Amino acid sequence: MIKKKFYCRSVDGIWTIPGGTLQLNESVEECITRIVFENIVINIKALKLFGVYSGQELINRVDEKYHTVAIGYLCTEYEGEITPESDQGIEAGFFRFNQLSEEIDPFIKNKLIELNGHLKK
Repeated sequence: MIKKKFYCRSVDGIWTIPGGTLQLNESVEECITRIVFENIVINIKALKLFGVYSGQELINRVDEKYHTVAIGYLCTEYEGEITPESDQGIEAGFFRFNQLSEEIDPFIKNKLIELNGHLKK
């Protein structure tokens, strides 16, 4: 059972999870592997899809010209030590579900609470 999740805190003080833009000819799994490495210098070895999200909650979260689709994965195996890149975040770490910060992005917090409920079943 997954007991903790990784978060990055950006310069605006909000904790979030790594995310980014899919490049041409790149699979979603390749994208998340690249983004995680760019953000925290961790090499992902195994992923498991847990949800695809779109709709009102995600409109204008990135730019007015785009509609965001969030694809959530659990990383079940990785290599490396968490090292936040200086231009990507100011802090990074693992936190247990019952230790989520009050300063976490509300959309992400709701999805993690939902995920934790499914994992307990």
